Amino acid sequence: MFESFPAGESVRLDRKRYHEDFYRVFESGIRELRKLERGQHFRERGFPSWEAFDSGEWEKALSLVEEKREAYTRQLREAEHLGVRQRRLRVVEFPVTPYVQWEFFVLRLKVELGDEIRAIDAHAIAEIERERPVPEVVILGDRAMYEVVYENGDAAGARRYADPALIAETAAGFDTLYERGEDFAEFFEREIAPLPPPSVGGRAPVGHGASRT
Repeated sequence: MFESFPAGESVRLDRKRYHEDFYRVFESGIRELRKLERGQHFRERGFPSWEAFDSGEWEKALSLVEEKREAYTRQLREAEHLGVRQRRLRVVEFPVTPYVQWEFFVLRLKVELGDEIRAIDAHAIAEIERERPVPEVVILGDRAMYEVVYENGDAAGARRYADPALIAETAAGFDTLYERGEDFAEFFEREIAPLPPPSVGGRAPVGHGASRT
C-alpha cells in the first residue's frame, strides 16, 4: 500500500500557487475529495482558536471553535453544490498530542455540519508504516494529488502529483484505510473527551506536517 508514492514525480508549488491550483481543480467537475492526515504537531497562525490554544488558554480555545461554524457551513454547501463528496481520515498516535487533542474539537464541529471524517489509531497501521509514515495527501478525484509541505510546522505550499496511476493507487490505499477507520463520534467520546486540558498549550515539538483544518 502506497509503495509507489515515494518515487512519484511532483511539481513544487508555493502556498499561493497551491491554493489557486487546488480550487481550480476542485471546481473542475471532480466527484470526490480524499484527505489523509498523519502529522501530530502543527501551527495554525491566524486561527483565533489555535492562537488561544497556543497561549495555553484551553477553555477560550474551545469556545472560539464555534466562530468557524459559518465558514465551514459555506464550504460544505459549496462542495454539495459542486457534487463533491469529501472524506477525511485522521491518524492518531498515542499518547494524543496537545495539537491533535485541540484539532479534534474543530473536527467535531465539521462532523456535526455533515463532514465525513473517521479516525484510526496509528498502531493499527504499524505494518504499513514499517519503512515510512503513510503519505499526508489531499486527492482531488483522479485529476490531482497534493502533499502539503510544512516549514517549522507552518504550511508552505505543496507538491503536486498528476500521474493518474499514482493517484489511483494512493486513492485505493486511502479507501482501504478509511474502511478500517472508526466512527468519529465514537473515537472522540472514548479517546478525546475524557482527556484533561493539555498542560503545555501548543508548544509541543514540531513534527512532520499535514494539511490543515
